[in-house]
Amino acid sequence: MESENATVGRRVPWNKGKLTGQKPPLKLREIWAIRTRLQMASNAREIAMFNLAIDSKLRACDLTRLQVQDVRHGSHVTTRATVMQQKTQRPVQLEITEQTLESFEAWIEARGLKAADFLFPSRLHTSSGGTAAARALPLELNPSAGACRNFSCGGYAGHAPGSHVGRGLVS
Repeated sequence: MESENATVGRRVPWNKGKLTGQKPPLKLREIWAIRTRLQMASNAREIAMFNLAIDSKLRACDLTRLQVQDVRHGSHVTTRATVMQQKTQRPVQLEITEQTLESFEAWIEARGLKAADFLFPSRLHTSSGGTAAARALPLELNPSAGACRNFSCGGYAGHAPGSHVGRGLVS
């Protein structure tokens, strides 16, 4: 019995020697290296998102909720915008730098985004935006979904495709 406990006590933690907790901020040369690689790849969406993330220090959930009308009035992108943070429910004022402004204009024009469109629409889903949790809600609770948004219906979560039919998830 003692030998079993001694073996368990000697197990090496999975994160031993790894950096845990808050990660150090990116260094200026790392930021420029990322920008350069994104520009070389001609990835307008990622450049605009990265520039705004660096300028604003917003969380990813706040970045993906932005709409074109939040940063653009008429035909030009504004240099300041106010965004309500999802986690804290506090308004945050952003100052948009010239480089971010140019990347926004390039992205908006390349995609042909309208004022009511999300600034960074999902690359994976054709939904208009929102969270994965909202898209997974039953239609009775989320009528804007328009179709079944149960991500597990492809059998991913271990049940047969379509087995959620009759459980209130499909009308």
